[in-house]
Amino acid sequence: MGSRLSLRDGHGQQQHSGMRGLSNYCLSCCVNSLLQTFSATWEIAELLERWDVAGARGDARNVALHLKRVLEAMRGDLPQLAPHRDFLHCLDQNHFRLNVQHDADEVFLSILNFIHQQMDNRVLAGEIQDLYKISVETHLQCLKCNSIQTETSYMLSLPLYVKEDDNSLEGCMNSFFEHQELKGINSCFCAHCGTKNPSRQGVKLLSLPRILCMNLKRFRNSRGSTHKLDCRVPFPETFDFSQSLQDVFAENFAQNECRYTLYAVVVHSGYAMFGHYTAYVRHRENKCWYYADDSHVQQTSWEEVQRTYGGRHSRTAYMLMYRRDSEEWRPRPELSG
Repeated sequence: MGSRLSLRDGHGQQQHSGMRGLSNYCLSCCVNSLLQTFSATWEIAELLERWDVAGARGDARNVALHLKRVLEAMRGDLPQLAPHRDFLHCLDQNHFRLNVQHDADEVFLSILNFIHQQMDNRVLAGEIQDLYKISVETHLQCLKCNSIQTETSYMLSLPLYVKEDDNSLEGCMNSFFEHQELKGINSCFCAHCGTKNPSRQGVKLLSLPRILCMNLKRFRNSRGSTHKLDCRVPFPETFDFSQSLQDVFAENFAQNECRYTLYAVVVHSGYAMFGHYTAYVRHRENKCWYYADDSHVQQTSWEEVQRTYGGRHSRTAYMLMYRRDSEEWRPRPELSG
């Protein structure tokens, strides 16, 4: 397979895609696909470039350090595959073992948490996490005394439950934010009553991040085994939270720009216990879509991305990454003193 795509423009001049493939080393297709999405998330690379790694140099377990190096290599204008084995061995030392199939969403969240824990520059570590941080307000109402407990928390990815029939991205998001009744073994402790009582739980958005990651929960555990749902879940190339989901905002939600554009899709092919990951990413400069399957990278189209909706195909979108449409992003200025 080719390591990079070479194109020709209208004048017959050779052009490169600006993307480098990654070898499948010890079942690394999951990490390879995530690295392509991280490379397309240029905000992370810009923040890591500002990091003085003197204190971490030589640390084989530092995920942030090795991510910085592999993203720099992936931006290089070279025909060879990008070197990434040090990053894979680094994850291996952080308990994501080589020669084992992993869940892409679990690895993605763990990489972000490793960055936050292992970077010695706490300001930059916080900025990287803030790129993905979805702040929410959870309301828990006791159905016995009607008292309400409110808690603020955050997520780095929006977990969206997929039903076994046809779905839509908007429908999955509405299901996540709709009120749920918690009864029986799911009853919650009420501080006012001093007992566990049936409750009603609701979630509201406090703020949306620059990068909005969604995980389509296609895997189900049943009677000790896991199976995958290949059902259809259409998703748009652009969407506006303020128009599609008007009732999910908390009272003090203050963001004006809620329009997002899709720029990366992690795709799972095959079955729950035996599958393969690939990725579609949208190029920052030419805005074209590219398909990355380990060492093979080729230009593709939005119509091909749409084929991952599911239904008749087992090659289904598993993670979606949207970027907020707003003024050009700038990292916060360095603090002095």
